[in-house]
Amino acid sequence: MPESIDVPGLAHKVPIPVGARMGNLLCSSALAGKDPATGQLAATPAEQVRLAFENLQRFLAAGGATLDHVVKLAIHVKDDSVREYLNSHWLAFWPDPARRPARHVTVQDLQHGMAIQLETIAVIA
Repeated sequence: MPESIDVPGLAHKVPIPVGARMGNLLCSSALAGKDPATGQLAATPAEQVRLAFENLQRFLAAGGATLDHVVKLAIHVKDDSVREYLNSHWLAFWPDPARRPARHVTVQDLQHGMAIQLETIAVIA
């Protein structure tokens, strides 16, 4: 049975956890570019991307994982203008091309002013 993972400041407004862990498998729900101190989305796409990646790290830590455990990152962006910020953080988080997780980016109309959402799968060895 999965164990729900909640992270202070990242809670969803609907009754779902930030993610779940079962054994060595850790999966997130959607992680947005919210400021964990206020619960508000950042004002600019660049800040939303920065916060989304920071929130990814916070979620991984809460689930007992690190960036080294990420095997897939699904990325949903409002439009392609977000990609330059996204790629900057991607390269900073995983600079070694031989050690990057799988990645899939989709462009879609995100709700509530979001510019980005991340979903991850991590395997904790």
